[in-house]
Amino acid sequence: MQRSRYPHLAGRSLVALAVLNFFLADARDGLGPFLDGFLATRGWSPMTLGMLATIGGMLGMIATPLFGAWVDSSRHKRTLIVIPVVLVTGAALWTLFTPNNWSVFGGQSATAVVGAIVGPALMGLTLGLVGEKAFSRQVSRNEFWNHVGNVFSLAGIYFVTIAFGINGIIGLMIVTATAAITAVVAINPDQIDHKVARGLGHDDGAAGPSGFSVLAGSKGLILLAVTLMIFHFGNAPMSRLIAQDFSIQLGTPFRTTAIITGISQVSMIAMALAAPLLIRRFGLATVFLIALMALPVRGMIAGLFTGFASIYPVQILDGVGAGLIGIATPIAAERILFGTGRFNVGLAAVMTVQGVGASLSNVAAGWLTNIGGYGLAYWVHGGVAILALAAFAAAHKSIAPPAKDDDDALTTSVALVN
Repeated sequence: MQRSRYPHLAGRSLVALAVLNFFLADARDGLGPFLDGFLATRGWSPMTLGMLATIGGMLGMIATPLFGAWVDSSRHKRTLIVIPVVLVTGAALWTLFTPNNWSVFGGQSATAVVGAIVGPALMGLTLGLVGEKAFSRQVSRNEFWNHVGNVFSLAGIYFVTIAFGINGIIGLMIVTATAAITAVVAINPDQIDHKVARGLGHDDGAAGPSGFSVLAGSKGLILLAVTLMIFHFGNAPMSRLIAQDFSIQLGTPFRTTAIITGISQVSMIAMALAAPLLIRRFGLATVFLIALMALPVRGMIAGLFTGFASIYPVQILDGVGAGLIGIATPIAAERILFGTGRFNVGLAAVMTVQGVGASLSNVAAGWLTNIGGYGLAYWVHGGVAILALAAFAAAHKSIAPPAKDDDDALTTSVALVN
């Protein structure tokens, strides 16, 4: 695949992309992990919170493939990030000002729908800026800056809640949204190669294949999606449950969730730094295996130990599992769909299927917590990941193929840059 038309991207656009990823977590996810702790301390049950997450997940699942196709065809990828940032921030502020059924369910539903476009748009924007050969490295860089931004945001939330209470949260959300939008505007649109952003290896003037035909005929993409669906069924609710559990115990939802989430984000920073070396040295399949093996261990520790100190190993393993999966997934999708011109819709389809697992898991987690407490939910959801590990082991060559550039030595053919 050709490189971006602008080889000297160390300037404004890549700096702006780093700043965007730094501020994007708050701007894309709204209240994100804090919502459960915030509502749990106001009497919302685990089952109700599970239903809330499921509704949002299902709406996002429906919207994601449509938005992926939209990103493939659109030459306005920056706009497709700015609009969701504005709407998600508005929905989060509505929930904070009036935390009732209308604001919570309405706001989170809107967040799920418009937030579903940000992932495909950001990946398409990244691929269009740097090209296929540098894409893997840039995904790791994106993840690094995203998690660093998360840590700073969590630290900011911790301290502003002490100093200013809920007003501090509101102010911080407005600042991060404004910064994210400013970063998007700073990316030079002329440096985005929209053909490369679609995953086209070349442009022969012919129309690209339809998204449905590519997906239906891609064994690797289907197997990737199924593996991730099982993984996210196990992993998705665990941090939420931990935040609910200790927020109720300690009575400080924002500060408690900031600590819990901050630990996993620091771990994810380490994974973002390690991922390029791991992929170059051991291959993409090994990265998937490490990520998938982390979840069963995480569930076992969370199920065995109930003290607050247990969050450290539990959340570090969250960073290992979810952090590496977040880097490996778009790289695998790009390799599987190389040359089809349907990278964004393909990645969106994978995200949709994994969203099925994540959405259904929230209701299951709420039900398990109601009948057997948080410990039972940790054991069951951690154990589910063993199925994902088995599925990947059986089909790893299709799910994580080698890089397409095989002209270099084997140790560099899967490198993040050539």
